[in-house]
Amino acid sequence: MADDYPPVLDAAMVAELLGMNIDTVRRLSRDNVIPSHRVPGGRTFKYLKDEILDWLKAQPAHNPKEETADHK
Repeated sequence: MADDYPPVLDAAMVAELLGMNIDTVRRLSRDNVIPSHRVPGGRTFKYLKDEILDWLKAQPAHNPKEETADHK
């Protein structure tokens, strides 16, 4: 699936790739949570596909069963 995307992405492409809302992608970019770049003088974020995939791989997995076990 990721092979279908070009090496440089816009926020809409990142949102689609990650299954997120575009506003969430933009907020994470502004908050420096997700790797993003701005061209000098530009207002929009650009993303390198490899950086996005590396960032995603580095995120801890969420297991709802573990969370439920912790609350017992």
